[in-house]
Amino acid sequence: MISIPDTMAAVLLTGHGGLDKLVYRQDVPVPKPAAGEVLIRVTACGMNNTDVWVRQGAYGTEDDPAAVSTWRRQGNTLTFPRIQGTDTVGHVVAVGAGVDPSRIGERVMVDFSIYNRDDDSLADIDYMGHGRDGGYAEYMALPAENAHVVETGMSDIELATFCCAYLTGERMLERARLAAGERVLITGASGGVGSAIIQLARARGAIPIAIVGPGKEEAVLDIGAEAVVTRGQDNLVEAVAEAIGGAPIDVVADLVAGPMFNDLLRILRPEGRYTTAGAIAGPVVQLDLRTMYLKQLELHGSSQGSRADFRRLVGYIESDKIRPLVGGIYRLSDFHRAQSDFMAKNFVGKLVVVPDAVAD
Repeated sequence: MISIPDTMAAVLLTGHGGLDKLVYRQDVPVPKPAAGEVLIRVTACGMNNTDVWVRQGAYGTEDDPAAVSTWRRQGNTLTFPRIQGTDTVGHVVAVGAGVDPSRIGERVMVDFSIYNRDDDSLADIDYMGHGRDGGYAEYMALPAENAHVVETGMSDIELATFCCAYLTGERMLERARLAAGERVLITGASGGVGSAIIQLARARGAIPIAIVGPGKEEAVLDIGAEAVVTRGQDNLVEAVAEAIGGAPIDVVADLVAGPMFNDLLRILRPEGRYTTAGAIAGPVVQLDLRTMYLKQLELHGSSQGSRADFRRLVGYIESDKIRPLVGGIYRLSDFHRAQSDFMAKNFVGKLVVVPDAVAD
């Protein structure tokens, strides 16, 4: 019989604001698995930009981009305090009614999506760490169907680098219909989603071209980029053309936006496709609609992923088509430093948080 305590350590998001809104406590009640749920002992949880933006309330509204608002603009499900954390790996220690007790002991990777629908539409999607508690804790309760055994020899920390970033990246490429032999230009290519897209593009037989900050060029080439352009070039259009010998760019996978947005559309070939799931350099951009319609471009917004996207991701992991990129490991009790380092972006890949009891 596995002994489960009454209380646990967790990081609580207590409201929108600065790092002071993240409170580490050791007296948080351990959740009870409801019918159809499992309880996992968390062993690792990866960090994501969404954690920061939700804390800051940085999503704006459709009529006020500067408004304090959370990720789900319509039908908000975020309540405080909330335990964030999406990329969770752990071991099943208890099950709720209707769940086979033989699942106890399984090592699982969490599909963090709350789909709210039976089909693959993402129109009403939510996620664990927002609509319900996530993995920045010692224990987490979740629907049994979202707890997946992944057949791999990777460590728990390595497995925790995949779910959110790679699922987001896979959805972006799926929406843009990236095909074998096509070239995809990736902004923010050293971050979690960007580095994921490099590998996911290779898994599709496509050719990834990376835009990164100074000093990260060799790292993304090692991940699998065909060519690299250093961010901050005076003429981005010419820099990209020079890096790839004037070959066409079929897809832009953008995580940065900001001032370079219109240049990215200029770089795309006629009938090219643009897809975005982030805007770390600024969400409000200038768009020359003539560039869009005269080149007959497609623009796709994307967030999270579908059940089918998740199944493909698991397949890539199990077939070793993608590899983990651990940029740093932190104790849960050191969460403020972890998120500060995350926001500084002086790493490649993913940062992972581990409960202190596991780290010991």
